[in-house]
Amino acid sequence: MTDHLDTFRLDAAPMPDAHGRFGDYGGSWIPEVLVPVAGRIVEGWSAARTDPAFLQEFVGMCRSFVGRPTPLQVAPRLTAHAGGAQLLLKREDLAHTGAHKINNALGQVLLARRLGVKRVIAETGAGQHGVATATACALLDMPCVVYMGSHDIERQHPNVLRMELLGAEVRPVDEGQRTLTDAVSAAIRDWVADPDGTYYLLGSAVGMHPFPTMVRDLQSVIGHEARAQSLELLGGELPSVVVACVGGGSNAIGTFMPFAGDGAVELRGAEAAGDGIDTPRHSASVAAGSIGVLHGARTMLIQDDDGQVLPTHSISAGLDYPGVGPEHAQLAATGRATYTGVTDDEAMAALQLTCRLEGIIPAVESAHAISLALDIAAGRPASDTVLVTVSGRGDKDLATIMQYRAAHGVTSMNFADAGDDHHPAPGAPHVYA
Repeated sequence: MTDHLDTFRLDAAPMPDAHGRFGDYGGSWIPEVLVPVAGRIVEGWSAARTDPAFLQEFVGMCRSFVGRPTPLQVAPRLTAHAGGAQLLLKREDLAHTGAHKINNALGQVLLARRLGVKRVIAETGAGQHGVATATACALLDMPCVVYMGSHDIERQHPNVLRMELLGAEVRPVDEGQRTLTDAVSAAIRDWVADPDGTYYLLGSAVGMHPFPTMVRDLQSVIGHEARAQSLELLGGELPSVVVACVGGGSNAIGTFMPFAGDGAVELRGAEAAGDGIDTPRHSASVAAGSIGVLHGARTMLIQDDDGQVLPTHSISAGLDYPGVGPEHAQLAATGRATYTGVTDDEAMAALQLTCRLEGIIPAVESAHAISLALDIAAGRPASDTVLVTVSGRGDKDLATIMQYRAAHGVTSMNFADAGDDHHPAPGAPHVYA
């Protein structure tokens, strides 16, 4: 098997304009105190992404520490269940720390060291970015503080323990909804207080320039590998459709970008529809949002008529965010990518199917993408292929899964005890009764 990291480049994707904009989206809508430090990060990343020594160190760590390349595998039983196109799984859940987040964290901590800062801060929702940041900081001997909403701490407590074990300080955020949005705001306030000595390691492809570009570049290792692996696996062909879950959108933009120039490949993002896009309880920024400014960038977000950010909901802590990365907003505006809402129920049904049929426990975030991929595959001929990124593993979500099953009257973790009604027929909605 070819090691596709041999040809990986950080500067392979196109850059935004001089103001950090992707069409009408992006830019730097930031406090004046952050303008100088933002300029230093822009200059630092512009130099690092084209520096062979930086690339060599990053790729070397991806191989020896992260465990890349991650596999691309056929999902035969999910394919049979869908009854249509072949399903392929890009296994980011097998990367060190259990999710794609380590790709970005490792690259940004290398940049922070290059810039000579004294400490790293980060935000986290599901905890995977926090764990990845704590891991990279431990490896590279950098002090680390992670901000996390207290509600997310309750539903993702195992990841809190992992961060602390790795030497990070986890700071609870008790404001607002006590979720990812509030953790981002708290981290930005910390950064404003010490912009010269602190590096803010943003975990998704959101926020001010250059973070959306930098996160995309680092996460594009996913799509770079998946594209090359598809050509090998499919005899020189590319998949018909590429699917990934989208909150802020880091795993999705990393998966999409190496395929974006292949017009015959459809790009499909699975957003968190929560209780339904027709209700107030969802996080579907593209499908149900409008243009505004959030955390330093102009993008699509969930807001009221006065531009105030509205509360969001998702069973997935990592997708419970009211905005989307500006490059996703541009891909949607141009029609290059399509974004579809997946409800809590649909995601949980796909999660449990994947456990039973493929022996994989995906993260709840990833289950949103799997649900959409199943629906797409069911409507396609067997000659088509649908590639879906499994962005992380579901160990962190066991408490959420058990709570969900208990709320739906399923008291046993044995799927056979749930009855046949909990296995939707091929092509039927993936929803638990």
